[in-house]
Amino acid sequence: MVHRQSQNRSQPGSPLDKAFKDSLLEKIHSIPGVSAFNLQVESLTLGECVATAPRDPQCDGIFECFHGGVLMTIADMAACFAIMTYSGPHQILSTTDMNIRFLAPCMTLVRAKARVIKPGRLLCPATVELFDENNRLVAVAQVTYVQLDKMPTR
Repeated sequence: MVHRQSQNRSQPGSPLDKAFKDSLLEKIHSIPGVSAFNLQVESLTLGECVATAPRDPQCDGIFECFHGGVLMTIADMAACFAIMTYSGPHQILSTTDMNIRFLAPCMTLVRAKARVIKPGRLLCPATVELFDENNRLVAVAQVTYVQLDKMPTR
């Protein structure tokens, strides 16, 4: 899952080459879910992504806070973006499994901090911490992606 640029020898958290980062951000901004949840990438470094999304009451659960499924979707996208710093913007990736533990209701914007655990040749697990605007940890997730050779037939 290592892309063909020099970043593959760098340490996690290292800055990305500007052209490579720009190509990742272009791909990220083309994803419909990014605009649907108004997701903003705050930082993107090798193996890491920090993204925020405002709370939209139209996406609330029954207790006037972020719906858990929406938080899970945001965690999934942030994990994918962190993984893309290794795979590149054109590699076909798919979530293979995901778990999340909700710790507190999120009543404000959410900040997802994703980090690749280990970039493998086929599978790539990542961890995501979700915080509210008061920096309170509201959920933790683990996501595994698989690298595919081609899009499955539909």
